[in-house]
Amino acid sequence: MAAVQVAEGAIQHGPGLPPGSSTEAALIYFSSASENTHRFIEKLGLEAARIPLYSNDETIYARRPFVLMLPTYGGESGRNAIPPQVIKFLNQEQNRCLLRGVIGAGNTNFGTTYCLAADKIAAKCKVPRLYRFELMGTSEDVARVKKGLEDFWTRQSQTPQ
Repeated sequence: MAAVQVAEGAIQHGPGLPPGSSTEAALIYFSSASENTHRFIEKLGLEAARIPLYSNDETIYARRPFVLMLPTYGGESGRNAIPPQVIKFLNQEQNRCLLRGVIGAGNTNFGTTYCLAADKIAAKCKVPRLYRFELMGTSEDVARVKKGLEDFWTRQSQTPQ
């Protein structure tokens, strides 16, 4: 599987992969062309797979349980809050079945729709929304998410399947 080094030992799978590639990453994310979510992922320094930027590209396929991180679209109206690329990814039953939690990125300027995409996915897929952060996140957000993911996966490994 093709991989590109991104930050302090982190491996990014995604844009450089051939169509229909699969990933073992425990963190899968979508980042728009603004790259805000991507920059947050880089700061985490964790292995992460990126859902392709363009919805006409073949999606990726999860091979193990994962947490999804994504921004919210749609501004104040909340219409189309979930990026179509993420909908395409989650429409694959294999991906949906392996989803264990969601982390949302957003903009507090949009009030009640702040991180709405993560909330919608968490509710529909019956998984927890683990965290939310604004835009690229702060250093505190990075530390909390990193520690939170570590604790989350430890708890998951202790839960009988």
